[in-house]
Amino acid sequence: MAGLMAAKENLTAMKLLTILFGGALAILTLGARTFSHEAYSGIVPSAAPAQDVEAFLGRWDLTLKAPDREYPSWLELRQENGQLKAIFVSRWGNARPLPVAEVTNGHLKFVSPKEEEERKDDMVFVGALSGEHLTGTTTGPDGTPWTWTGVRAPSLKRSGTPKWGKPIPLFNGKDLTGWRPEKANTPTVWKLENGSLITPGNGPDLINESKFEDFKLHVEFNCGVKSNSGVYLRGRYEVQIETDSIDEPPSHHTGGVYGFLAPTPELPRKPGEWQTFDITLIGRMVTIVQNGQTIIDNKEIPGITGGALDSHEGLPGPIYLQGGEKGRVAFRSIVITPAVK
Repeated sequence: MAGLMAAKENLTAMKLLTILFGGALAILTLGARTFSHEAYSGIVPSAAPAQDVEAFLGRWDLTLKAPDREYPSWLELRQENGQLKAIFVSRWGNARPLPVAEVTNGHLKFVSPKEEEERKDDMVFVGALSGEHLTGTTTGPDGTPWTWTGVRAPSLKRSGTPKWGKPIPLFNGKDLTGWRPEKANTPTVWKLENGSLITPGNGPDLINESKFEDFKLHVEFNCGVKSNSGVYLRGRYEVQIETDSIDEPPSHHTGGVYGFLAPTPELPRKPGEWQTFDITLIGRMVTIVQNGQTIIDNKEIPGITGGALDSHEGLPGPIYLQGGEKGRVAFRSIVITPAVK
């Protein structure tokens, strides 16, 4: 009888151990599965369907809407080896690749690093397609919510050969008639000296009051030592003038379209000497002749450059002279010959 009772006790103990072991194994298995899923999701995000990504591809003219003003911006999305790549022009600076660009469940996310935005945190953009447009949100440097919109950048392709109108002097050599500063009541202002316009050095930009579509532009300029300025075409595309950017990429050098097109060949810097640009802009295609030598020959400008007045690439725009950089740059003859329809 005692042996039978002992056998029953052993059997009960074995059943209890089996139940406890089975429960522990289930918990461990569930935990392992959960950990494995979280780890995998954190490393390899699920791929968006190809058609979802394709809807976002191409060039976009962006407008960032802060509470006090709007900022132009630009984005190009393309696929390379199955990965989404982004080139971005922010409120300032040059076109640059972004570290993060992804489409998930029909939503686009791209990130501009804090170092480029001069803020404490990364600038994260989230948006989606609304018909033919992009709409989304981001935050300002202080965390204030911003909204943004995007429209597909126009091709600006032209057919036929343009007919040129009469040359129009934009600067009369006497005063600022036909020009206005970007900002009023600033401590630094543009000056006139011996028939020349002189940049203020870290002051306001100078914007012509007329707007043009396609044109030929003649500009005479004199860039001092360690100085910087630029000529904006339609108020959106900067042709660089500088003697202080030798260590920067070639597209940042004199005659380049900032961040996009490098002068080839690049001519020697001539601080303190008068030089010329003869620029032809037809649609997106630009030709730049510096001191009689072609340095950019009928090349496409992909999008707006940093410092653009707006991102409305399909519209005519003004000529504007950059005044916000350092040093002393002088301008004298500024003559535009518009295309006529």
